[in-house]
Amino acid sequence: MRFISRDAPPRVVHQLQGAGIHPLLAQLLAARGVRDPAEVEPELAAMLPPAALKGAEQAARALADAIARGERLCIVADYDCDGATACAVGLRGLALMGARVGYVVPNRFTTGYGLSPAVADLVAMQPGGRPDWIVTVDNGIASVDGVARAHELGMRVLVTDHHLPGERLPDAEVIVNPNQPGCIFPSKNLPGVGVMFYVLLALRAELRARGAFSAATQPRLDNLLDLVALGTVADVVKLDANNRLLVAQGLKRMREGRMQPGVRALFAAAGREPGQASSFDLGFALGPRINAAGRLADMTVGIECLITDDAARAMQLAQTLDAINRERRGIEGEMREQAQAALAQIQLQGSGEAASISLFSPGWHEGVVGIVAGRLKELHHRPSFVFAPGSDGCLRGSGRSIPGFHLRDALDLVSKREPGLLLRFGGHAAACGCTIPADGFDRFAAAFEAVARDGLSPALLARKLEVDGELAPQWFDAEVAQLLQAQVWGQGFAAPVFASRVEVLHQGQLGERHMKARVRLLDVPAGAGATRELVAWNRSDFLPAQARVAWRLDTNTWQGRTQVRMVLEAVEEAD
Repeated sequence: MRFISRDAPPRVVHQLQGAGIHPLLAQLLAARGVRDPAEVEPELAAMLPPAALKGAEQAARALADAIARGERLCIVADYDCDGATACAVGLRGLALMGARVGYVVPNRFTTGYGLSPAVADLVAMQPGGRPDWIVTVDNGIASVDGVARAHELGMRVLVTDHHLPGERLPDAEVIVNPNQPGCIFPSKNLPGVGVMFYVLLALRAELRARGAFSAATQPRLDNLLDLVALGTVADVVKLDANNRLLVAQGLKRMREGRMQPGVRALFAAAGREPGQASSFDLGFALGPRINAAGRLADMTVGIECLITDDAARAMQLAQTLDAINRERRGIEGEMREQAQAALAQIQLQGSGEAASISLFSPGWHEGVVGIVAGRLKELHHRPSFVFAPGSDGCLRGSGRSIPGFHLRDALDLVSKREPGLLLRFGGHAAACGCTIPADGFDRFAAAFEAVARDGLSPALLARKLEVDGELAPQWFDAEVAQLLQAQVWGQGFAAPVFASRVEVLHQGQLGERHMKARVRLLDVPAGAGATRELVAWNRSDFLPAQARVAWRLDTNTWQGRTQVRMVLEAVEEAD
Protein backbone atom coordinates (compact mmCIF):
# COMPACT_ATOMS: atom_id res chain seq x y z
CA MET A 1 0.00 0.00 0.00
CA ARG A 2 1.24 3.43 -0.98
CA PHE A 3 -0.41 6.70 0.00
CA ILE A 4 -0.86 9.39 -2.64
CA SER A 5 -1.68 12.89 -1.45
CA ARG A 6 -4.50 14.73 -3.17
CA ASP A 7 -3.72 18.15 -4.58
CA ALA A 8 -6.01 21.05 -3.72
CA PRO A 9 -5.37 24.10 -5.96
CA PRO A 10 -4.80 27.06 -3.57
CA ARG A 11 -6.72 29.49 -5.79
CA VAL A 12 -9.79 27.24 -5.77
CA VAL A 13 -9.53 26.71 -2.01
CA HIS A 14 -9.42 30.49 -1.53
CA GLN A 15 -12.44 30.94 -3.81
CA LEU A 16 -14.48 28.34 -1.91
CA GLN A 17 -13.52 29.82 1.45
CA GLY A 18 -14.49 33.26 0.15
CA ALA A 19 -17.98 31.87 -0.47
CA GLY A 20 -18.28 31.02 3.23
CA ILE A 21 -17.28 27.37 3.08
CA HIS A 22 -15.39 25.96 6.08
CA PRO A 23 -11.61 26.09 5.42
CA LEU A 24 -11.11 22.33 5.80
CA LEU A 25 -14.14 21.50 3.68
CA ALA A 26 -12.95 23.96 1.02
CA GLN A 27 -9.63 22.13 0.81
CA LEU A 28 -11.26 18.70 0.64
CA LEU A 29 -13.74 19.73 -2.05
CA ALA A 30 -11.12 21.50 -4.15
CA ALA A 31 -9.01 18.34 -4.07
CA ARG A 32 -11.99 16.44 -5.52
CA GLY A 33 -12.50 18.76 -8.45
CA VAL A 34 -15.18 21.09 -7.08
CA ARG A 35 -14.72 24.55 -8.58
CA ASP A 36 -18.10 26.19 -8.11
CA PRO A 37 -19.35 27.06 -4.59
CA ALA A 38 -22.89 26.31 -5.82
CA GLU A 39 -21.96 22.60 -5.90
CA VAL A 40 -21.55 22.53 -2.12
CA GLU A 41 -25.23 23.06 -1.24
CA PRO A 42 -26.88 22.57 -4.64
CA GLU A 43 -30.47 23.58 -5.29
CA LEU A 44 -32.83 21.51 -7.42
CA ALA A 45 -32.87 24.28 -10.01
CA ALA A 46 -29.25 23.37 -10.83
CA MET A 47 -30.22 19.83 -11.87
CA LEU A 48 -29.46 18.85 -15.47
CA PRO A 49 -32.61 19.33 -17.59
CA PRO A 50 -34.60 16.26 -18.74
CA ALA A 51 -34.61 17.52 -22.34
CA ALA A 52 -30.93 16.55 -22.68
CA LEU A 53 -31.71 12.89 -21.87
CA LYS A 54 -32.34 11.10 -25.16
CA GLY A 55 -35.76 9.48 -25.27
CA ALA A 56 -37.14 11.22 -22.16
CA GLU A 57 -39.49 13.53 -24.06
CA GLN A 58 -40.56 10.72 -26.40
CA ALA A 59 -41.26 8.55 -23.33
CA ALA A 60 -43.26 11.41 -21.79
CA ARG A 61 -45.49 11.66 -24.87
CA ALA A 62 -46.02 7.89 -24.99
CA LEU A 63 -46.90 7.73 -21.30
CA ALA A 64 -49.17 10.77 -21.49
CA ASP A 65 -51.04 9.13 -24.40
CA ALA A 66 -51.31 5.87 -22.45
CA ILE A 67 -52.71 7.69 -19.41
CA ALA A 68 -55.23 9.56 -21.59
CA ARG A 69 -56.41 6.29 -23.12
CA GLY A 70 -56.61 4.53 -19.76
CA GLU A 71 -54.05 1.93 -20.81
CA ARG A 72 -52.42 -0.34 -18.25
CA LEU A 73 -48.70 -0.16 -17.49
CA CYS A 74 -46.51 -2.79 -15.85
CA ILE A 75 -43.08 -1.95 -14.47
CA VAL A 76 -40.46 -4.69 -14.80
CA ALA A 77 -37.93 -4.03 -12.04
CA ASP A 78 -34.51 -5.36 -11.09
CA TYR A 79 -33.77 -7.24 -7.89
CA ASP A 80 -31.19 -4.85 -6.39
CA CYS A 81 -31.67 -1.62 -4.44
CA ASP A 82 -31.39 0.59 -7.53
CA GLY A 83 -34.06 -1.50 -9.24
CA ALA A 84 -36.31 -1.56 -6.17
CA THR A 85 -36.12 2.19 -5.63
CA ALA A 86 -36.59 2.83 -9.37
CA CYS A 87 -39.70 0.63 -9.27
CA ALA A 88 -41.03 2.47 -6.21
CA VAL A 89 -40.35 5.87 -7.81
CA GLY A 90 -42.09 4.72 -11.00
CA LEU A 91 -45.11 3.30 -9.19
CA ARG A 92 -45.55 6.32 -6.94
CA GLY A 93 -44.84 8.92 -9.63
CA LEU A 94 -46.95 7.38 -12.38
CA ALA A 95 -49.88 6.91 -9.99
CA LEU A 96 -49.66 10.59 -9.01
CA MET A 97 -50.14 11.44 -12.68
CA GLY A 98 -53.16 9.24 -13.14
CA ALA A 99 -51.63 6.08 -14.59
CA ARG A 100 -52.94 2.56 -14.05
CA VAL A 101 -49.71 0.82 -13.10
CA GLY A 102 -48.51 -2.40 -11.48
CA TYR A 103 -45.17 -4.18 -11.33
CA VAL A 104 -43.32 -7.46 -11.73
CA VAL A 105 -39.87 -8.11 -10.34
CA PRO A 106 -37.83 -10.98 -11.81
CA ASN A 107 -36.57 -13.65 -9.45
CA ARG A 108 -32.79 -14.09 -9.41
CA PHE A 109 -33.11 -17.87 -9.10
CA THR A 110 -35.87 -18.64 -11.61
CA THR A 111 -36.47 -16.00 -14.28
CA GLY A 112 -33.04 -14.36 -14.09
CA TYR A 113 -32.14 -10.72 -14.71
CA GLY A 114 -34.21 -8.21 -16.64
CA LEU A 115 -36.92 -8.44 -19.27
CA SER A 116 -36.33 -11.97 -20.53
CA PRO A 117 -38.88 -13.83 -22.68
CA ALA A 118 -39.96 -15.70 -19.54
CA VAL A 119 -40.60 -12.41 -17.74
CA ALA A 120 -42.57 -11.09 -20.72
CA ASP A 121 -44.75 -14.22 -20.47
CA LEU A 122 -45.16 -13.58 -16.73
CA VAL A 123 -46.22 -9.98 -17.34
CA ALA A 124 -48.80 -11.05 -19.91
CA MET A 125 -50.41 -13.37 -17.35
CA GLN A 126 -50.83 -10.72 -14.63
CA PRO A 127 -54.15 -10.57 -12.78
CA GLY A 128 -56.46 -8.23 -14.60
CA GLY A 129 -55.15 -9.23 -18.00
CA ARG A 130 -52.29 -8.37 -20.28
CA PRO A 131 -50.94 -4.81 -19.80
CA ASP A 132 -50.65 -2.47 -22.76
CA TRP A 133 -47.14 -1.30 -21.86
CA ILE A 134 -44.09 -2.74 -20.16
CA VAL A 135 -41.83 -0.13 -18.53
CA THR A 136 -38.43 -1.50 -17.55
CA VAL A 137 -36.45 0.15 -14.76
CA ASP A 138 -32.72 -0.46 -14.22
CA ASN A 139 -32.77 -3.09 -16.97
CA GLY A 140 -33.84 -3.66 -20.55
CA ILE A 141 -30.98 -2.28 -22.64
CA ALA A 142 -29.81 -5.86 -23.31
CA SER A 143 -33.30 -7.40 -23.52
CA VAL A 144 -33.40 -7.97 -27.27
CA ASP A 145 -35.26 -11.29 -27.01
CA GLY A 146 -37.51 -10.14 -24.16
CA VAL A 147 -38.70 -7.07 -26.05
CA ALA A 148 -39.37 -9.22 -29.13
CA ARG A 149 -41.41 -11.62 -27.00
CA ALA A 150 -43.38 -8.74 -25.47
CA HIS A 151 -44.25 -7.57 -28.98
CA GLU A 152 -45.39 -11.09 -29.93
CA LEU A 153 -47.72 -10.96 -26.93
CA GLY A 154 -49.15 -7.59 -27.99
CA MET A 155 -47.37 -5.33 -25.47
CA ARG A 156 -45.37 -2.20 -26.18
CA VAL A 157 -42.10 -1.55 -24.32
CA LEU A 158 -40.50 1.54 -22.79
CA VAL A 159 -36.93 0.78 -21.66
CA THR A 160 -35.43 2.93 -18.90
CA ASP A 161 -31.94 1.78 -18.00
CA HIS A 162 -28.41 3.03 -17.35
CA HIS A 163 -26.27 -0.02 -18.12
CA LEU A 164 -23.96 -0.09 -21.12
CA PRO A 165 -25.64 -1.32 -24.31
CA GLY A 166 -24.39 -4.27 -26.31
CA GLU A 167 -23.78 -4.37 -30.04
CA ARG A 168 -27.53 -4.53 -30.70
CA LEU A 169 -30.26 -2.47 -29.05
CA PRO A 170 -33.69 -3.96 -28.32
CA ASP A 171 -36.47 -2.96 -30.71
CA ALA A 172 -38.42 -1.10 -28.00
CA GLU A 173 -40.86 1.70 -28.78
CA VAL A 174 -38.79 4.05 -26.61
CA ILE A 175 -35.37 3.76 -24.95
CA VAL A 176 -34.21 6.16 -22.24
CA ASN A 177 -30.60 5.53 -21.23
CA PRO A 178 -27.81 8.11 -20.86
CA ASN A 179 -25.35 5.53 -22.22
CA GLN A 180 -27.20 4.72 -25.44
CA PRO A 181 -25.67 5.87 -28.73
CA GLY A 182 -26.44 9.49 -29.57
CA CYS A 183 -27.38 10.59 -26.05
CA ILE A 184 -25.74 13.91 -25.10
CA PHE A 185 -26.84 13.87 -21.45
CA PRO A 186 -23.73 15.04 -19.54
CA SER A 187 -24.11 12.63 -16.61
CA LYS A 188 -23.40 9.15 -17.92
CA ASN A 189 -23.42 7.98 -14.29
CA LEU A 190 -27.14 8.44 -13.67
CA PRO A 191 -28.46 5.29 -11.92
CA GLY A 192 -31.62 3.44 -12.88
CA VAL A 193 -33.66 5.25 -10.25
CA GLY A 194 -32.34 8.56 -11.58
CA VAL A 195 -33.37 7.68 -15.14
CA MET A 196 -36.92 6.86 -13.97
CA PHE A 197 -37.08 10.11 -11.99
CA TYR A 198 -36.08 12.06 -15.10
CA VAL A 199 -38.77 10.30 -17.15
CA LEU A 200 -41.32 11.39 -14.54
CA LEU A 201 -40.09 14.99 -14.73
CA ALA A 202 -40.50 14.93 -18.52
CA LEU A 203 -43.95 13.33 -18.20
CA ARG A 204 -45.11 15.97 -15.72
CA ALA A 205 -43.95 18.71 -18.10
CA GLU A 206 -45.82 17.03 -20.97
CA LEU A 207 -49.02 16.72 -18.94
CA ARG A 208 -48.67 20.33 -17.83
CA ALA A 209 -48.36 21.38 -21.48
CA ARG A 210 -51.53 19.39 -22.26
CA GLY A 211 -53.43 21.22 -19.50
CA ALA A 212 -53.72 18.29 -17.10
CA PHE A 213 -51.95 20.26 -14.37
CA SER A 214 -50.87 23.79 -13.67
CA ALA A 215 -47.64 24.76 -11.97
CA ALA A 216 -49.65 25.08 -8.76
CA THR A 217 -51.53 21.76 -9.00
CA GLN A 218 -48.86 19.48 -10.48
CA PRO A 219 -47.64 16.53 -8.38
CA ARG A 220 -44.66 17.12 -6.06
CA LEU A 221 -42.06 14.78 -7.51
CA ASP A 222 -39.40 16.13 -5.14
CA ASN A 223 -41.13 14.04 -2.47
CA LEU A 224 -39.57 11.01 -4.20
CA LEU A 225 -35.99 12.22 -3.74
CA ASP A 226 -35.42 10.13 -0.61
CA LEU A 227 -35.85 7.05 -2.83
CA VAL A 228 -33.67 8.53 -5.57
CA ALA A 229 -30.89 9.22 -3.05
CA LEU A 230 -31.09 5.71 -1.58
CA GLY A 231 -30.88 3.98 -4.96
CA THR A 232 -28.10 6.26 -6.21
CA VAL A 233 -25.80 5.63 -3.26
CA ALA A 234 -26.62 1.92 -2.98
CA ASP A 235 -25.80 1.30 -6.65
CA VAL A 236 -22.28 2.72 -6.15
CA VAL A 237 -22.46 4.85 -9.29
CA LYS A 238 -19.99 7.69 -9.62
CA LEU A 239 -21.16 10.70 -7.64
CA ASP A 240 -20.69 13.38 -10.27
CA ALA A 241 -22.14 16.84 -9.65
CA ASN A 242 -25.66 15.90 -10.78
CA ASN A 243 -25.79 12.69 -8.75
CA ARG A 244 -24.43 14.52 -5.69
CA LEU A 245 -27.20 17.08 -6.11
CA LEU A 246 -29.87 14.35 -6.16
CA VAL A 247 -28.38 12.63 -3.11
CA ALA A 248 -27.95 15.89 -1.20
CA GLN A 249 -31.58 16.84 -1.81
CA GLY A 250 -32.76 13.40 -0.72
CA LEU A 251 -30.68 13.48 2.46
CA LYS A 252 -31.95 16.99 3.24
CA ARG A 253 -35.52 15.74 3.14
CA MET A 254 -34.70 12.72 5.31
CA ARG A 255 -33.10 14.94 7.95
CA GLU A 256 -36.21 17.12 7.92
CA GLY A 257 -38.41 14.06 8.48
CA ARG A 258 -39.81 14.02 4.93
CA MET A 259 -39.51 10.45 3.65
CA GLN A 260 -41.55 7.42 2.67
CA PRO A 261 -42.77 5.31 5.62
CA GLY A 262 -40.61 2.43 4.37
CA VAL A 263 -37.46 4.55 4.39
CA ARG A 264 -38.23 5.70 7.93
CA ALA A 265 -38.82 2.09 8.97
CA LEU A 266 -35.50 1.00 7.42
CA PHE A 267 -33.68 3.65 9.48
CA ALA A 268 -35.34 2.25 12.62
CA ALA A 269 -34.54 -1.37 11.70
CA ALA A 270 -30.91 -0.42 11.15
CA GLY A 271 -30.70 1.53 14.41
CA ARG A 272 -29.85 4.75 12.56
CA GLU A 273 -31.20 8.25 13.15
CA PRO A 274 -32.81 9.86 10.07
CA GLY A 275 -32.30 13.32 11.58
CA GLN A 276 -28.57 12.76 11.01
CA ALA A 277 -28.90 10.84 7.75
CA SER A 278 -25.69 10.47 5.75
CA SER A 279 -24.62 8.81 2.52
CA PHE A 280 -22.91 6.22 4.76
CA ASP A 281 -26.33 5.27 6.18
CA LEU A 282 -27.75 4.78 2.69
CA GLY A 283 -24.81 2.73 1.41
CA PHE A 284 -24.08 0.58 4.46
CA ALA A 285 -27.30 0.41 6.49
CA LEU A 286 -30.42 0.87 4.37
CA GLY A 287 -29.15 -0.29 0.98
CA PRO A 288 -27.90 -3.72 2.14
CA ARG A 289 -31.25 -4.46 3.80
CA ILE A 290 -33.08 -3.83 0.53
CA ASN A 291 -30.47 -5.75 -1.47
CA ALA A 292 -30.68 -8.74 0.86
CA ALA A 293 -34.22 -9.47 -0.31
CA GLY A 294 -33.10 -9.85 -3.91
CA ARG A 295 -30.05 -11.89 -2.93
CA LEU A 296 -31.74 -14.50 -0.76
CA ALA A 297 -35.49 -14.21 -1.22
CA ASP A 298 -37.87 -12.11 -3.32
CA MET A 299 -37.38 -8.37 -3.96
CA THR A 300 -41.15 -7.96 -3.72
CA VAL A 301 -40.60 -7.56 0.04
CA GLY A 302 -38.24 -4.64 -0.54
CA ILE A 303 -40.48 -2.94 -3.10
CA GLU A 304 -43.57 -3.34 -0.93
CA CYS A 305 -41.67 -1.74 1.95
CA LEU A 306 -40.92 1.29 -0.22
CA ILE A 307 -44.39 1.76 -1.70
CA THR A 308 -46.65 1.24 1.33
CA ASP A 309 -48.12 4.29 3.04
CA ASP A 310 -49.01 2.27 6.14
CA ALA A 311 -46.35 2.93 8.79
CA ALA A 312 -47.09 -0.29 10.71
CA ARG A 313 -46.83 -2.41 7.56
CA ALA A 314 -43.64 -0.59 6.57
CA MET A 315 -42.08 -1.43 9.94
CA GLN A 316 -43.11 -5.08 9.65
CA LEU A 317 -41.55 -5.32 6.19
CA ALA A 318 -38.39 -3.49 7.30
CA GLN A 319 -37.96 -5.97 10.15
CA THR A 320 -38.36 -8.83 7.66
CA LEU A 321 -35.66 -7.24 5.49
CA ASP A 322 -33.44 -6.86 8.55
CA ALA A 323 -33.79 -10.57 9.35
CA ILE A 324 -32.98 -11.51 5.74
CA ASN A 325 -29.92 -9.26 5.88
CA ARG A 326 -28.68 -10.98 9.04
CA GLU A 327 -29.00 -14.32 7.25
CA ARG A 328 -27.13 -12.86 4.26
CA ARG A 329 -24.27 -11.73 6.51
CA GLY A 330 -23.91 -15.24 7.92
CA ILE A 331 -23.80 -16.84 4.48
CA GLU A 332 -21.39 -14.20 3.23
CA GLY A 333 -19.03 -14.71 6.18
CA GLU A 334 -18.79 -18.45 5.53
CA MET A 335 -18.29 -17.97 1.79
CA ARG A 336 -15.64 -15.31 2.36
CA GLU A 337 -13.63 -17.59 4.67
CA GLN A 338 -13.87 -20.45 2.18
CA ALA A 339 -12.86 -18.14 -0.67
CA GLN A 340 -9.81 -16.92 1.24
CA ALA A 341 -8.77 -20.50 2.00
CA ALA A 342 -9.23 -21.53 -1.64
CA LEU A 343 -7.27 -18.54 -2.84
CA ALA A 344 -4.42 -19.29 -0.43
CA GLN A 345 -4.25 -22.85 -1.77
CA ILE A 346 -4.18 -21.62 -5.38
CA GLN A 347 -1.40 -19.15 -4.58
CA LEU A 348 0.57 -21.88 -2.81
CA GLN A 349 0.41 -24.10 -5.89
CA GLY A 350 0.92 -21.36 -8.46
CA SER A 351 4.00 -19.65 -9.80
CA GLY A 352 3.94 -15.88 -9.55
CA GLU A 353 1.10 -13.60 -8.56
CA ALA A 354 -2.02 -13.63 -10.71
CA ALA A 355 -3.52 -10.48 -12.23
CA SER A 356 -7.09 -11.59 -11.45
CA ILE A 357 -9.11 -13.77 -9.09
CA SER A 358 -11.73 -16.32 -10.22
CA LEU A 359 -13.27 -18.73 -7.70
CA PHE A 360 -16.08 -21.29 -7.71
CA SER A 361 -17.57 -23.70 -5.21
CA PRO A 362 -20.60 -25.96 -5.75
CA GLY A 363 -21.79 -25.10 -2.24
CA TRP A 364 -21.86 -21.33 -2.66
CA HIS A 365 -25.02 -19.22 -2.84
CA GLU A 366 -25.53 -17.40 -6.14
CA GLY A 367 -27.23 -14.46 -4.41
CA VAL A 368 -24.09 -13.55 -2.45
CA VAL A 369 -21.34 -14.02 -5.05
CA GLY A 370 -21.23 -10.30 -5.87
CA ILE A 371 -20.57 -9.28 -2.28
CA VAL A 372 -17.81 -11.87 -1.89
CA ALA A 373 -16.24 -10.74 -5.19
CA GLY A 374 -16.24 -7.20 -3.85
CA ARG A 375 -14.55 -8.25 -0.61
CA LEU A 376 -11.85 -10.16 -2.52
CA LYS A 377 -11.28 -7.17 -4.80
CA GLU A 378 -10.84 -4.90 -1.77
CA LEU A 379 -8.51 -7.31 0.05
CA HIS A 380 -6.26 -8.22 -2.88
CA HIS A 381 -6.67 -5.30 -5.31
CA ARG A 382 -7.40 -7.60 -8.22
CA PRO A 383 -10.41 -7.86 -10.57
CA SER A 384 -12.42 -10.66 -8.99
CA PHE A 385 -15.14 -13.06 -10.16
CA VAL A 386 -16.99 -15.47 -7.89
CA PHE A 387 -19.27 -18.23 -9.26
CA ALA A 388 -22.01 -20.39 -7.77
CA PRO A 389 -24.38 -22.97 -9.30
CA GLY A 390 -27.61 -21.58 -10.73
CA SER A 391 -30.96 -23.30 -10.59
CA ASP A 392 -30.80 -23.95 -14.37
CA GLY A 393 -27.61 -26.01 -14.08
CA CYS A 394 -25.35 -23.22 -15.34
CA LEU A 395 -22.86 -21.23 -13.26
CA ARG A 396 -23.72 -17.68 -12.26
CA GLY A 397 -20.82 -15.32 -11.72
CA SER A 398 -20.51 -11.80 -10.37
CA GLY A 399 -17.42 -9.64 -10.73
CA ARG A 400 -15.96 -6.48 -9.25
CA SER A 401 -13.06 -4.52 -10.67
CA ILE A 402 -10.31 -2.12 -9.68
CA PRO A 403 -9.77 1.38 -11.15
CA GLY A 404 -8.32 1.29 -14.65
CA PHE A 405 -9.77 -2.10 -15.65
CA HIS A 406 -13.15 -1.92 -17.42
CA LEU A 407 -14.92 -5.11 -16.45
CA ARG A 408 -17.61 -5.17 -19.11
CA ASP A 409 -15.05 -4.55 -21.84
CA ALA A 410 -12.97 -7.38 -20.36
CA LEU A 411 -15.92 -9.77 -20.55
CA ASP A 412 -16.52 -8.71 -24.14
CA LEU A 413 -12.93 -9.76 -24.92
CA VAL A 414 -13.43 -13.07 -23.12
CA SER A 415 -16.56 -13.72 -25.18
CA LYS A 416 -14.67 -13.07 -28.43
CA ARG A 417 -11.68 -15.22 -27.47
CA GLU A 418 -13.82 -18.07 -26.12
CA PRO A 419 -16.96 -18.30 -28.32
CA GLY A 420 -19.89 -19.94 -26.57
CA LEU A 421 -18.40 -19.60 -23.09
CA LEU A 422 -20.39 -16.59 -21.93
CA LEU A 423 -24.06 -17.46 -22.32
CA ARG A 424 -25.06 -14.05 -20.97
CA PHE A 425 -23.17 -11.09 -19.54
CA GLY A 426 -23.68 -7.44 -18.77
CA GLY A 427 -22.82 -4.60 -16.43
CA HIS A 428 -20.45 -1.68 -16.43
CA ALA A 429 -16.84 -0.74 -15.70
CA ALA A 430 -16.79 -1.66 -12.01
CA ALA A 431 -19.29 -4.52 -11.72
CA CYS A 432 -20.60 -7.24 -14.03
CA GLY A 433 -22.53 -10.46 -14.01
CA CYS A 434 -22.33 -13.45 -16.34
CA THR A 435 -23.63 -16.96 -16.91
CA ILE A 436 -21.40 -19.79 -18.15
CA PRO A 437 -21.94 -23.53 -18.76
CA ALA A 438 -21.62 -25.90 -15.80
CA ASP A 439 -18.24 -27.12 -17.07
CA GLY A 440 -16.97 -23.69 -18.11
CA PHE A 441 -15.27 -22.37 -14.98
CA ASP A 442 -11.69 -23.41 -15.81
CA ARG A 443 -12.01 -21.94 -19.29
CA PHE A 444 -13.36 -18.72 -17.86
CA ALA A 445 -10.65 -18.42 -15.21
CA ALA A 446 -7.89 -18.88 -17.80
CA ALA A 447 -9.44 -16.50 -20.32
CA PHE A 448 -10.19 -13.82 -17.72
CA GLU A 449 -6.64 -14.03 -16.36
CA ALA A 450 -5.23 -13.64 -19.89
CA VAL A 451 -7.36 -10.53 -20.48
CA ALA A 452 -6.37 -9.13 -17.09
CA ARG A 453 -2.66 -9.68 -17.76
CA ASP A 454 -2.99 -7.91 -21.11
CA GLY A 455 -4.93 -4.99 -19.67
CA LEU A 456 -3.31 -4.37 -16.30
CA SER A 457 0.07 -2.72 -15.89
CA PRO A 458 2.18 -3.10 -12.73
CA ALA A 459 1.19 0.47 -11.83
CA LEU A 460 -2.53 -0.41 -11.94
CA LEU A 461 -1.95 -3.56 -9.89
CA ALA A 462 -0.06 -1.65 -7.19
CA ARG A 463 -2.32 -0.86 -4.26
CA LYS A 464 -2.69 2.89 -3.80
CA LEU A 465 -4.79 5.04 -1.50
CA GLU A 466 -5.47 8.72 -2.04
CA VAL A 467 -5.18 10.68 1.19
CA ASP A 468 -5.82 14.25 2.28
CA GLY A 469 -2.63 14.77 4.26
CA GLU A 470 -2.31 15.54 7.95
CA LEU A 471 -5.37 16.96 9.68
CA ALA A 472 -4.55 20.19 11.48
CA PRO A 473 -5.03 19.75 15.27
CA GLN A 474 -7.69 22.47 15.48
CA TRP A 475 -9.99 20.46 13.20
CA PHE A 476 -9.87 17.30 15.33
CA ASP A 477 -13.19 17.88 17.05
CA ALA A 478 -16.79 16.67 17.03
CA GLU A 479 -18.18 19.70 15.19
CA VAL A 480 -15.83 19.20 12.24
CA ALA A 481 -16.50 15.44 12.25
CA GLN A 482 -20.24 16.09 12.02
CA LEU A 483 -19.68 18.66 9.26
CA LEU A 484 -17.80 16.08 7.20
CA GLN A 485 -20.34 13.33 7.89
CA ALA A 486 -23.13 15.57 6.60
CA GLN A 487 -21.53 15.89 3.16
CA VAL A 488 -22.28 13.60 0.21
CA TRP A 489 -19.38 11.19 -0.27
CA GLY A 490 -19.20 8.00 -2.26
CA GLN A 491 -17.99 6.39 -5.48
CA GLY A 492 -15.80 8.83 -7.41
CA PHE A 493 -16.08 11.39 -4.61
CA ALA A 494 -14.31 9.65 -1.77
CA ALA A 495 -14.85 10.48 1.87
CA PRO A 496 -11.90 12.27 3.52
CA VAL A 497 -9.02 10.07 4.60
CA PHE A 498 -6.17 11.72 6.48
CA ALA A 499 -2.60 10.44 6.87
CA SER A 500 -0.40 10.65 9.96
CA ARG A 501 2.88 9.25 11.25
CA VAL A 502 2.15 7.71 14.62
CA GLU A 503 3.92 6.06 17.52
CA VAL A 504 1.83 3.32 19.11
CA LEU A 505 1.81 3.80 22.88
CA HIS A 506 -0.31 0.72 23.61
CA GLN A 507 -2.83 -1.44 21.75
CA GLY A 508 -5.14 -4.37 22.35
CA GLN A 509 -8.12 -6.33 21.08
CA LEU A 510 -11.56 -4.75 20.98
CA GLY A 511 -14.06 -7.58 21.06
CA GLU A 512 -13.27 -10.63 18.94
CA ARG A 513 -12.54 -9.01 15.58
CA HIS A 514 -11.37 -5.45 16.21
CA MET A 515 -8.41 -3.55 17.61
CA LYS A 516 -7.98 -0.41 19.69
CA ALA A 517 -4.81 1.63 20.22
CA ARG A 518 -3.51 4.79 21.86
CA VAL A 519 -1.19 6.62 19.49
CA ARG A 520 0.94 9.74 19.48
CA LEU A 521 1.09 11.81 16.31
CA LEU A 522 4.74 12.37 15.47
CA ASP A 523 4.21 15.41 13.24
CA VAL A 524 1.92 17.32 15.61
CA PRO A 525 3.41 19.48 18.40
CA ALA A 526 3.15 18.00 21.88
CA GLY A 527 0.20 19.36 23.82
CA ALA A 528 -1.78 20.07 20.63
CA GLY A 529 -3.92 16.94 20.76
CA ALA A 530 -1.05 14.73 19.68
CA THR A 531 -2.23 11.69 21.71
CA ARG A 532 -5.40 10.08 20.39
CA GLU A 533 -7.49 6.95 20.29
CA LEU A 534 -7.40 4.84 17.13
CA VAL A 535 -9.78 1.98 16.39
CA ALA A 536 -9.40 -0.60 13.62
CA TRP A 537 -12.50 -2.54 12.58
CA ASN A 538 -12.07 -6.14 11.39
CA ARG A 539 -8.34 -6.14 12.13
CA SER A 540 -6.72 -8.53 14.56
CA ASP A 541 -3.00 -8.03 13.82
CA PHE A 542 -1.23 -5.33 15.81
CA LEU A 543 0.35 -2.21 14.37
CA PRO A 544 4.13 -1.76 14.28
CA ALA A 545 5.67 0.49 16.92
CA GLN A 546 5.75 3.33 14.42
CA ALA A 547 3.76 3.59 11.21
CA ARG A 548 2.17 5.95 8.74
CA VAL A 549 -1.54 5.34 8.88
CA ALA A 550 -4.54 6.49 6.86
CA TRP A 551 -7.59 7.23 8.96
CA ARG A 552 -11.09 8.72 9.04
CA LEU A 553 -12.33 11.28 11.54
CA ASP A 554 -15.13 9.76 13.60
CA THR A 555 -17.17 10.33 16.73
CA ASN A 556 -18.44 7.84 19.30
CA THR A 557 -21.22 8.81 21.71
CA TRP A 558 -21.55 6.73 24.87
CA GLN A 559 -23.72 7.59 27.88
CA GLY A 560 -24.24 11.12 26.60
CA ARG A 561 -20.53 11.82 26.07
CA THR A 562 -19.15 12.28 22.54
CA GLN A 563 -15.55 11.28 21.91
CA VAL A 564 -13.56 12.07 18.75
CA ARG A 565 -11.35 9.29 17.42
CA MET A 566 -9.36 8.04 14.45
CA VAL A 567 -10.68 5.05 12.49
CA LEU A 568 -7.93 3.13 10.70
CA GLU A 569 -8.25 2.74 6.94
CA ALA A 570 -4.79 1.43 5.97
CA VAL A 571 -1.14 1.19 7.00
CA GLU A 572 1.49 2.31 4.51
CA GLU A 573 4.17 -0.24 3.76
CA ALA A 574 7.69 0.67 4.81
CA ASP A 575 10.23 1.35 2.04
